[in-house]
Amino acid sequence: MIALLFGLLLFLLLLGVPVTFALGLAAVVTIWQGNIMPLLIVPQEMIRSMNSFPLLAIPFFILAGNLMQAGGISRRLVDFSKTLVGSTTGGLAMVAIVTSAFFAAISGSGAATTAAVGAILIPAMIAQGYSASYAAANQAAAGALGVIIPPSIPLILYAISANQSVGDMFAAGFLPGFVVVLSLLIYAWYHARSQTTLPEEPANLSRILRAGWSALLALLMPTLILGGIYGGVVTPTEAAVVAVVYSLVVGVVIYRELPFKEIPVILRDSAVTSAVILSIIAAAGLYGRVILSLQVPTVISNLVVGAIDSPWLFIILVNVLLLIVGMFLEAAAAILIFTPILLPIALSFGFDPVHFGVIMIVNLAMGMFTPPVGLNLFIASNIAKTSIPRIARSVVPFVLILMADLMIISFVPWLSLVFTGK
Repeated sequence: MIALLFGLLLFLLLLGVPVTFALGLAAVVTIWQGNIMPLLIVPQEMIRSMNSFPLLAIPFFILAGNLMQAGGISRRLVDFSKTLVGSTTGGLAMVAIVTSAFFAAISGSGAATTAAVGAILIPAMIAQGYSASYAAANQAAAGALGVIIPPSIPLILYAISANQSVGDMFAAGFLPGFVVVLSLLIYAWYHARSQTTLPEEPANLSRILRAGWSALLALLMPTLILGGIYGGVVTPTEAAVVAVVYSLVVGVVIYRELPFKEIPVILRDSAVTSAVILSIIAAAGLYGRVILSLQVPTVISNLVVGAIDSPWLFIILVNVLLLIVGMFLEAAAAILIFTPILLPIALSFGFDPVHFGVIMIVNLAMGMFTPPVGLNLFIASNIAKTSIPRIARSVVPFVLILMADLMIISFVPWLSLVFTGK
């Protein structure tokens, strides 16, 4: 039955069946063939998987990201980032990275970060002399910051799957996110040295202050959201609602760049995106139930623990596994499927569950800009008007950079745990 469960899933994914249907069909067929449980439990388990208060944060953060994109918040973040790093070598590529970090600390979504920032900066980078493939690859990789820097939707999903505090997972994402940002900035500078691009006008203090003042409300948003969570004023779910209200007020009342007629369209798009993610969660919950019923975690744990005696060899193998998984499976589905399997083994080797969660998230972040299912890659290619194969070649250095970051994060637990009090 275990072979049927995993083999059918792989077969359906290779055929191009959407992740939700692939997970659901593999689970239902295995239940039917193995008589594991009554089929009546299938809809009950799918509903139970979505019946979680912390999951409410996901549609609200998606809506907040869309409101920010339409309400002028992302543009002001770009302008402010330009004054900070725009005039340096590789300045505009750095602007994309820094802005994505700011936006990630608000939206919680890699796709939203890529779309909002990329819509402004990918055309600007191309106009300045960067190749379309590099501009798209840089933004796709920078967009992955949306799942590492808190608040992050995958961090929420892991916290629920691993029965950990959402606040602890958010705190654990800060320094690993900073490591990734720094490494991407260094590569942007290195790459630009061999390129002929138009220089940005150096910013003086007055210009920086003006741009900072214009973007002040946007920059205050992460402080409001994360400060409220860590101050115990609001839960992460309530913070997501605060983000929506804040984005709406700023975009409609203060900036006046968000007309009321666009709000229904934004609500519709956010609902569609949320429905896709929640359907994956429902199907993955059913799939996870079958995994537990077949005692897959116990079987794999016994095999791994019996064959491997080094925790560091284990974490290297986990990184290789998740890198491959991230190329074919959405981050949400991968977290919900592999957390129940891998976490017990990680605990047996002495890994902290929060640290292990960060390792998983950073690993799966790479899957967001690697073919064949990297969502950021598709968004960036559409904006840059170039093909996926061309971007895929340009994205290789970014994958190597994040692999190096991943090794640092894996072998230095302090980076993930210093702000959690562990």
